[in-house]
Amino acid sequence: MNGFARTLEVGKLTPEQFVQVLETLHMLGTAGAGIDIASLTTQSLVDVVAAATREQLKGIADHDELRGVFLDEIFRRMSEHFRPERARHVDIVVSWRFPAGDDFDRYQTVIEDGLCVSSTDLARTPDTTITVAVEDFIRMATGTAAVAAMFVTGKVKVKGEYAPAVRLSGYFDIPKPTGSD
Repeated sequence: MNGFARTLEVGKLTPEQFVQVLETLHMLGTAGAGIDIASLTTQSLVDVVAAATREQLKGIADHDELRGVFLDEIFRRMSEHFRPERARHVDIVVSWRFPAGDDFDRYQTVIEDGLCVSSTDLARTPDTTITVAVEDFIRMATGTAAVAAMFVTGKVKVKGEYAPAVRLSGYFDIPKPTGSD
């Protein structure tokens, strides 16, 4: 699967073709073929996103099923990239809101006791709520967008405590696209 991702020439695909490729991978995964987006390494996923245009990522965001697949994948991988030594004495609950038509897709990230857990379980009262477009969040989470710039330009909106939202990215090793060092 990672070999396929490395040879995929994302730049040659229209946004519709890009979405169709991802739909096919997701369909194969759902059918139990062992080929799906979740089987990509984080680096391969980051490199695909880095090669994608804004319009291609918007195609993911506008697709009811793929939007959830990508959000679930990013939140599932968050704990793998969490660095507890950077979050000593930090206990925060961050609620995430992603515009989806007239409503929002919602997730929650809890950092406490040296652990990071993210899910769609919204049982905790948030310290801060972050609202961001799915395509911008995908870019931020894969190291293809400057998080600080997203705050400054208003692409990331914060309700509640602002400081935890600003510091949040510092608690993770955010992957970078191959060759970006």
